[in-house]
Amino acid sequence: MDNKHIDTKNKLDYGLTFKISRFKEQIKKTKPHKHDEYYELIFLSEGEGFHCIESEKYMVSTPEFYFLKPGQLHFWQFTSIPKGFVILFKDSQFDGVKESDLIDLYRQLSENTRIKIQKEIYSEHILTEILGEYSQNTDYSEQIIHGLLKALFGKLLQLSKNNPHKSNLPLSLFNNFQHLLVKECPRLHKVNDYADLLNTTPQNLNTICRKHAGKSASELITAQVLLEAKRYILHTDNTINEIADILSFNDASYFVKFFKKAEGLTPVMFRQKYFQ
Repeated sequence: MDNKHIDTKNKLDYGLTFKISRFKEQIKKTKPHKHDEYYELIFLSEGEGFHCIESEKYMVSTPEFYFLKPGQLHFWQFTSIPKGFVILFKDSQFDGVKESDLIDLYRQLSENTRIKIQKEIYSEHILTEILGEYSQNTDYSEQIIHGLLKALFGKLLQLSKNNPHKSNLPLSLFNNFQHLLVKECPRLHKVNDYADLLNTTPQNLNTICRKHAGKSASELITAQVLLEAKRYILHTDNTINEIADILSFNDASYFVKFFKKAEGLTPVMFRQKYFQ
């Protein structure tokens, strides 16, 4: 660990809301980083090594699929040449009214971090078609790409065996809250702050969160602050006092109590546990 801050990368050029490319075929250890307000779908057909997402370490076992949500931290440690595809997209790529079914599919899919795929049903032909349309960028290419994405998302949901329950409640407020959590946490710690930004009441925000996540808004904020804390503890050389300051705690001792209450370990003990 030699960095003070966790990098946030933006692989989408200015103005772009969608991109597909081949996975870089090189053995390279990447630094822990987050992505800026876009989803990343990764399809690996070949490769060996490890993929670390937050505090989870996955052994690469191809073929497989990874879905990273905006703001998630990850990095790679490959031991053989990887091959596959990477798809990046923002919510604004899709029409919220006309393509609500497509949006619902990828929001369901985003509940899965990793999906194992059998070699005989690996959807490389769909990905190749999407890449071809994206590269050609001719008449109706966008419509064709969206149709292929819908088929791909649906197929992956079939394979996931863990389709989230589809709620009849409006998702917009909850989704906006989730986006704000990624964007504003850890600067903001209070339910009132998020409710004000969402033009709703703390009571209504808590109700919506319990309906969709089974947890209060306060619990979700706490979980996000804790996640940010773990990122800085594990992936930077910052002192505990520095991390407390980054996470907007006025007192480092309060941060230590907060972390120990949640994890049963102090931040120093948590760091030692992973690097002993």
